[in-house]
Amino acid sequence: MPIKGVLFDVDDTLFDYSGAERAGILAHLRDLGLLERFPTPQAALTLWHDVMDAQYARYLAGELTFRAQQLERTRRFLAHLDRDGAEHLTDDRAAAWFAGYAAHRDAARTAFPDALPALTRLAPHYRLGVVSNSDTDHQRRKLAHIGLLDHLGDVLVCSEQHGEPKPAAGIFHAACAALGLPPHQVAHVGDNYALDAQGARDAGLHAYWLHRAGAATAPAVPVAEGIRVLHTLDDLPRALTP
Repeated sequence: MPIKGVLFDVDDTLFDYSGAERAGILAHLRDLGLLERFPTPQAALTLWHDVMDAQYARYLAGELTFRAQQLERTRRFLAHLDRDGAEHLTDDRAAAWFAGYAAHRDAARTAFPDALPALTRLAPHYRLGVVSNSDTDHQRRKLAHIGLLDHLGDVLVCSEQHGEPKPAAGIFHAACAALGLPPHQVAHVGDNYALDAQGARDAGLHAYWLHRAGAATAPAVPVAEGIRVLHTLDDLPRALTP
């Protein structure tokens, strides 16, 4: 059966999350005079990533709400800097600190250059939507800000509202149902090999792993059968056709 629908991951697939995050945290730390506490900007970024990965995993596991993981990221990060009382920072103060970072991050938000052209080419021929391990309102605002929301239809399925994250089959199936298509007629495109590619394949969708590093960086894992590799979204329209 031909592919009739395409689902997309958002962060680091359509939206340059890593670039915005880097610009945001470095600018925020610079404004607060905290960047000089690190031997290099990369050291600050590495700590921010490590803290984020740990707390976001707790959010995806259902231990924290979307807002709570933001507050915990702030507390744990500042605690690593030996800021007095950081681990007991009130919600209001932690939220204010995170909001400062988010303002810098959001100012740097941008879609990848290949995202809009790909969506524009696909929209007349496929039903489009999003599957994301995030919060629906958060991702909707982000996609609107970077100019992609109107090109993605009305299907925006996120783990916060669905109740389980990728790679669970249920979230993929919910998005397929929202498209009005069975999984075997839907492709999913994402940058995370385990969550996006393996998850979509195991849920019965056509799996496309977006490995933007391309030939310059070999995949860290062998690519399993049933997963197709893309290095740019420019190649997606052609890859969807038999």
